[in-house]
Amino acid sequence: MPNARYAHITGWGSYAPPRVVSNDELAQLVPTSDEWIRGRTGIVERRIADDHDYTSTMATKASQRALAVANLDPGKLGLVILATATPDHLMPSTASMVQNAIGASNAAAFDLNAACTGFVYGLSVASTLVRAGAFDSVLIIGAESLSRVTNWTDRGTCVLFGDGAGAVVVEGSNRPGGVLGFDLGADGSGGDFITIGLGTRNPIYSDKTPPGDNYIKMKGQEVFRFATRIMAQSTRTVVSDAGLELADIDLIIPHQANDRILQVAAKRLEIEPEKMFSNVARYGNTSAASVPLALVDAIEQGRVHAGDNIVMVGFGGGLTWASCLVQWAYDPEDREWSSWSRGVQWSRFHLAGVKGWWSRLGRRLSAIGDRLRRQDNGRMNGDGSE
Repeated sequence: MPNARYAHITGWGSYAPPRVVSNDELAQLVPTSDEWIRGRTGIVERRIADDHDYTSTMATKASQRALAVANLDPGKLGLVILATATPDHLMPSTASMVQNAIGASNAAAFDLNAACTGFVYGLSVASTLVRAGAFDSVLIIGAESLSRVTNWTDRGTCVLFGDGAGAVVVEGSNRPGGVLGFDLGADGSGGDFITIGLGTRNPIYSDKTPPGDNYIKMKGQEVFRFATRIMAQSTRTVVSDAGLELADIDLIIPHQANDRILQVAAKRLEIEPEKMFSNVARYGNTSAASVPLALVDAIEQGRVHAGDNIVMVGFGGGLTWASCLVQWAYDPEDREWSSWSRGVQWSRFHLAGVKGWWSRLGRRLSAIGDRLRRQDNGRMNGDGSE
């Protein structure tokens, strides 16, 4: 009987834009205050991308850090999954842009949009493919530029959202543990609770589309009721399906939407508040980026250790929800590499740009060669066609 195959998280990384926007700064834009925002959301500040940062560039930086922790040659990646509701373009996929930027020349790539749930959805897809043997290694990214679809005159939403990216590497192994299970769900009847109107139903050039429809909109009370119920429900389901009890869980890393949601979910689960990790105060709601950003923060704060059982759980537009149970395999110090290894990885990332440039040049030269051959054939045929 062949050895069982497991899917382990072997690398992790995050990136947040350097610009910090405080509650006091927002109070200059809309009628609010630091006290009001903190009391209702727990958010103190958020990161906002500048003119040089996009979903693709933030995702690239987080991915490079995750690959460096895994000490993995990006050329060995089999797949890149990028979870986002704010892609650089509708086409090409932002995942393909990241694939090129990191030098993952042998990897397939696609975007996944399940809103704030996207990263956990992506982790479930990646772990399933790795366990099945379809790929040996997969990069999963959550990245968002929500500031670019935020109405900065709407107090109900502009105080909530921020930008950033997080990524993990999942690799196959016969070492027991890793991703033990997941719970996914959707309820499209609540699709109007959280929306960004851009799309073919509301084309930006249409006179019928009010400008405000292209901003993020949210029905706060409905989302609150849904989130507090579904986070507890999905967490219980994924733990039970794995044959464990909530007492066996060392840490829950939830989508960072609102600190009050996390507090209510912890009460419903009847767990100590300390088990529900929160960094919403630092970043606000970064949608698909929030779970991986929180995971990296938890690791850096010493909250994650080898052998820990960790639940990552998200909810978001769609409506969607997902939870994933991971038996952690590596202590952070296990991922410390020599200066030589770090230097090799640095060289790989910088060569990725050269590879991309060389590929584009090759296509241009090939196109010129094809045109010259058509011209020569036309002259030989005497018809002057090209």
